[in-house]
Amino acid sequence: MFVALSKRPDPLARYQYLQTIKPELSVANQGLAAQMSAFALSELGLYSRAVLEFPLRMEPVPGLILPEAQAWQAEDALDVIAREAASRRIVMINEVHHNAQTRALTLQLLPRLRAAGFTHLAIEALGNDPGLTKRGYPLRSSGTEYLQEPLYGEIVRQGLRLGFILVPYDDDSAAGNTQARESGQARNLYDRVFAKDSQARLVVAAGYAHVDKAIGRLGRARPMAMALAELTGVDPLSVDQAQFVEAQRNGEDDYQLLTARFPSDVPEVLVDRTSGRPWSAAPKLYDISVISPRSLTLGALGAAEVDDPVHGRYRILNSGMQMATQAFVAFNDMQRPAWLTLGGQRRSYPIDTRLCREQIPCVVEAHYVGEPDLATPADIYAFLKPTSSAKLYLRPGRYRLLARSDQGRTLSQTVIDVAGP
Repeated sequence: MFVALSKRPDPLARYQYLQTIKPELSVANQGLAAQMSAFALSELGLYSRAVLEFPLRMEPVPGLILPEAQAWQAEDALDVIAREAASRRIVMINEVHHNAQTRALTLQLLPRLRAAGFTHLAIEALGNDPGLTKRGYPLRSSGTEYLQEPLYGEIVRQGLRLGFILVPYDDDSAAGNTQARESGQARNLYDRVFAKDSQARLVVAAGYAHVDKAIGRLGRARPMAMALAELTGVDPLSVDQAQFVEAQRNGEDDYQLLTARFPSDVPEVLVDRTSGRPWSAAPKLYDISVISPRSLTLGALGAAEVDDPVHGRYRILNSGMQMATQAFVAFNDMQRPAWLTLGGQRRSYPIDTRLCREQIPCVVEAHYVGEPDLATPADIYAFLKPTSSAKLYLRPGRYRLLARSDQGRTLSQTVIDVAGP
């Protein structure tokens, strides 16, 4: 499966291949195929479907007692992290690879950290690309598959625009050996940053438990953050986004309970009302727990919502919840999540399948004018059924809209202008 995936040139080809072979796989490998499908869906701009395709839930923190509103208050995660980072030399913030909502927070945090004096930005997905700094944008060849997802591409662009020194740090030689990879990542960060500049201040974008400062979520392995702290003598500020992120629309897990107790439209951090200390669900592992806002609305499942005084505030037209949760794959007219506006920095631009010239499936990419087709797009959306419509989310500026078939053939191309507020 992995060999075959490596030969597929783009996310749509990978997704279609996985859907074809999934019924032939064992149960265990079907789960792996679902994870790979979620990566592809995220890279196609189908963010809600990516989360639902692979509803990842972290293991509950043993003995966790959830905060109560009497003792804790919710604050914007951007404000809390920037405040806590002000006196630190290293900030590490993790992500869930198939859930780009966790990348949006990192992207929005970069200007604040640069203004606070941080000098280097280490990106896990980045590979060896000598021309990146001069060019100013990532290509498909700039790193791993993750860099094909638009929000990750924006992290790279934003880092370069702000004047960060970008640092690739993953250890490709340690495949299959967790401890070797964690140690290799830490050593690369030390050698490429602090050995060259003892006064450097570093931001690290990483996945999952790489940011942990103690043994725990990686079995017996010592995580990258723990190893880097020992190499540098610096205690990093570790921010976790993986524990409390949406994986399903309903349920009674810790995430659902916390977001009901502390509702918010933006990523939030709970702060002690007395001491001002930010809350961590596992303080030995990381310093701050971020709680992501809910985004899986009924509309995101492709179903209509209306007020219904008989059955409750909402019902799904012509269906039931079972249809929406089990057959969402059949829909394409899905509301894209509100976090794509990046707090008002990006504006919506409507698109539909007329761009595809009746060729479905079809991918519509928005490229900055002046960047080539092989650059990571500013936004992307895949149409998987005819007569569909959607919205791209773009910063004010000029873009090339490029529609491609599943064979990679250009179907249409046009230049658009996205107006400012």
